[in-house]
Amino acid sequence: MNQPAFPAPAGVEHITEQGMTLRDYFAAQSIQTAMQMVKHDFKKDEQDFFWNQIEREIVASRTYQLADAMLKARGE
Repeated sequence: MNQPAFPAPAGVEHITEQGMTLRDYFAAQSIQTAMQMVKHDFKKDEQDFFWNQIEREIVASRTYQLADAMLKARGE
């Protein structure tokens, strides 16, 4: 589950930090889908739309649920 999203090419020894994990990458890529899964009960304030804290936490949680499902589909 901690596989890097962008691993260093073979033979590159000076890179010690791999950056984001594949799970983080999948979660970031699924944010639009997760946002659509949350009800569209927006609160309007001067042309900006905000979600409450619970809705933001749900979206964040669902991105990782989707990422975990993608990793499982890959057999990881």
